[in-house]
Amino acid sequence: MSNIRHALNVKREDDFAKWYQEVISAADLAEESGVRGCMVIKPWGYGIWERYQRLMDDRIKAAGIQNAYFPLFIPLANFEREADHVDGFAKEMAVVTHHRLIADGKGGLVPDPDAKLEEPLVVRPTSETIIGDAMARWVQSWRDLPLMINQWANVVRWEMRTRMFLRTSEFLWQEGHTAHATREEALEETHRALEMYRACVEDDLAMPVIAGEKPEHERFPGADETWSIEAMMQDGKALQAGTSHYLGTSFAKAAGIQYQDSEGTQQLCHTTSWGTSTRLIGGVIMTHGDDDGLRVPPRIAPHQIVILPMLRDKPEDADVLAYCEQVRKALTAEWSMGEPIRVLLDKSPGKAAAKRWEWVRKGAPVIVEVGPRDMSEGKVAVMRRDALWNLENGKTAMSFTPRDEFVSGASKLLEDIQDSLYAEARDRRDANITRGLTEWSEVAEFFRSNGKYPGWVEVQWAKPTGAALEKVVEQLKAEKLTVRNVPRDSEAADGTCIFTGEKAVERILVARAY
Repeated sequence: MSNIRHALNVKREDDFAKWYQEVISAADLAEESGVRGCMVIKPWGYGIWERYQRLMDDRIKAAGIQNAYFPLFIPLANFEREADHVDGFAKEMAVVTHHRLIADGKGGLVPDPDAKLEEPLVVRPTSETIIGDAMARWVQSWRDLPLMINQWANVVRWEMRTRMFLRTSEFLWQEGHTAHATREEALEETHRALEMYRACVEDDLAMPVIAGEKPEHERFPGADETWSIEAMMQDGKALQAGTSHYLGTSFAKAAGIQYQDSEGTQQLCHTTSWGTSTRLIGGVIMTHGDDDGLRVPPRIAPHQIVILPMLRDKPEDADVLAYCEQVRKALTAEWSMGEPIRVLLDKSPGKAAAKRWEWVRKGAPVIVEVGPRDMSEGKVAVMRRDALWNLENGKTAMSFTPRDEFVSGASKLLEDIQDSLYAEARDRRDANITRGLTEWSEVAEFFRSNGKYPGWVEVQWAKPTGAALEKVVEQLKAEKLTVRNVPRDSEAADGTCIFTGEKAVERILVARAY
C-alpha cells in the first residue's frame, strides 16, 4: 500500500545500489575501515557469517575433509611456476617488499632501504601454490590419496572498484584443496563440492541458485574446468555464489604433487579447489532485503527470535522481565531445523518501539513484544519479519498469541519463514529468466530496452574457441554482459548459436553481474 511508511530512506526500485549500502548501515552489518576496500564486519554481520561457517564446516567435515591453515605470505616464486594462474591474479596482488620501517626525518615512516626482502612475498590472493607445496611433501604413495584439505582464512585481491561484502580488497572465505589419483576421482570431488554449495546456499541461506559449468573464458586461471552456482539478485543481476574447479594435472606438475602407484610408477595427481566467501552475505542482503532493511533466513540468523519487554519504569517491570525470561527459557528448550532455537531477550535501554524497528532493520526472523497487558492475559505479541505489513490497513502485522501456543509452534513458524523466503526468491528468479531469443541483436536489444532490472536470458551456444570466442567476449563487454554458466539441468540444445550461427551444443545464461 502507498501509505506504508518504510524503515529505510531509499527504496529498491528507486536506487538499488544506494539501497544496498543503506541496508548494510541500517542493519548494523559492517562499516568502512579507513583502508580502501577493507571493511569492519560488525557483530550482527559477523554472526551471520559464523552461522554460515558453522553450517558449511559441518558439511565439509561430513565429506571427510580436514581443516588446516597455511601462511598468509606466499613467495613470489610460487606463482611464477604457474604462468596461467599468475596471469589471472597479477593485477590484484598485494606485494610485501620490505620488513622494516624507519623515520623519514619529517615525522613520518618509510621502508628501510636496507630491509628489502631477498624475494617479494605476495599477500595470499588464493592458496593453490602454497598448499600445492605442502601436498607435494605429504603425498608420496597411492596410499596417501585422496588428500583433502580445507582452509578458513582471509585473502587479499587489490580491487579497483569495491563494494562492501560483494567486492572487497580483503575478504573471508573457505578454500578446499584436494589431490586424487585419477581424473575421474577428481571430477567426482569437483561435483561433490558444487552440490555441497548448492545445498547449503539453497537450504541454509534460502537463495535459489543454478548450478552449471563456466565457459572457457570464465574459468579459474589455470583450471581445466570451472563450475559455479549462480544466484539472481532482486535487481536481476547475477551473483556467483560459489565455484568448484577441476585443475587437471597442471598445478600438480608445477608443484611436484606426484605419487608412486601400486605398480611402482610415478604419476601426477589430479587436483581440485573450491571456495565460497563473505560475498554470500551481500547475496543474502540483495536476495532477501526489503524496503525496511534486511530479512535473515532463520537457519543463519544469530538470534532467530528476539523478545522485547515493554518497560515503563514502573513496579510491574520486574514481573514483565520475569515473564519474558520464562518465555525465553521455554523457547530455548524447543528445537527447529535440527538445532535448539536461538533466542535473545533484549534488555537494553530504550523504548520497545525503537528497539522493534532496530531489529526489523537487522532482519531478526521473529520479533516478540511483551507488555503488562500481554503478561496478564498470558499472551505475546508476535511479528514475522518476512510478513511485516498488513496490506489491508498499511500497519505492521502483529498477532497476539497465547504464550504456550506460541512456544509450541515456534519451530514450525521458523521453518515456515525459511521456506517462505526461499519460495519468494525462487519464484522471482524463475519469472525473470527469458528464453526463446535466437539472435544476438535480440539479446542486446532485450537488455537495452527492459529497464533497470531485466533479469537473465537463456540462449543457445556453440561453445566457440579461439578468435571466435574472443569476438564473443568483445560483444558481451560492449553490452556489459557476461556468460554465467551452462545450467546442468537445462534442456538439450536444438537450434543455432546466437553468436556464431553454428549448430548449438548447449544452452547458456547471459546476464549482467556483480
